[in-house]
Amino acid sequence: MKIAIILISVLLLIFVAVQIFSWKSQKNIETYPYSVIQDFEDFEIRQYESALFTSVQITNDGYSNASSKGFSILGGYIFGANENKETIAMTSPVTMSMEESITMMFMVPSKYDISDLPKPQNGDIKFKKVPARKMAAITFGGWANDEKIESNRQKLISLLDQKNIDYSDNYYFYGYNAPYEFFNRKNEVVIELK
Repeated sequence: MKIAIILISVLLLIFVAVQIFSWKSQKNIETYPYSVIQDFEDFEIRQYESALFTSVQITNDGYSNASSKGFSILGGYIFGANENKETIAMTSPVTMSMEESITMMFMVPSKYDISDLPKPQNGDIKFKKVPARKMAAITFGGWANDEKIESNRQKLISLLDQKNIDYSDNYYFYGYNAPYEFFNRKNEVVIELK
């Protein structure tokens, strides 16, 4: 009984340490820069700055499978699967265009120019310069799944319709947390405005 209590206590301490570490490291991650143009009760209108991304296109076989495949490919690149075996800092959020095929993107840290980036070992990885754009964003917590993403997309569309704000068919999922983070999880559905 004593050994079980000690083992549970150690596991609990490890869990708490990982959560504190991930919370602190999240504060140091560079994020996709934007300014809030209008703040409504349930959503925001934002102006995002132009940014450079690494991207990979994946078959849309559901959020969970696509995010796992995409993260494995792009994560491999930033963790050293490139011609220089160079590690590139993680940024936030992980971006996924939600269409017939999914494009997952990691923002490239602002200190890099496209000419500075090492060539990926995986030929499916592309570099993409995304221009400045105006977006509407709705935030939700917990772990994302297809149902939560779709219900928040529908909610955001309804809110935009109520405010007579014109939007495009381009929508994205933004995920801000590592899978092992349990607390203060943040996800967003973002729609590009016309």
